[in-house]
Amino acid sequence: MAGELSRRSAMLSSVAPKLRAKKAARVVDLLLADDCVSPARAAKTAGLSDRAAPAAVRSARALGAVRELSGRANFRLYGL
Repeated sequence: MAGELSRRSAMLSSVAPKLRAKKAARVVDLLLADDCVSPARAAKTAGLSDRAAPAAVRSARALGAVRELSGRANFRLYGL
């Protein structure tokens, strides 16, 4: 499990420059620090708009750096 988390965190760090939000580095730091993060919490913590934070998380998911953990249509949680 530690190897998988290490690989996923390295992947997230490598795709961080590809995220287009201005404060995407804060979202990446939050994803690396916590087990799971909601886009609303990422917006509040990183100081992003309600639209920019989910877009940054979705971009990281599309690049394969994070995955959706909750399995729900609403109030999704993302993590490594």
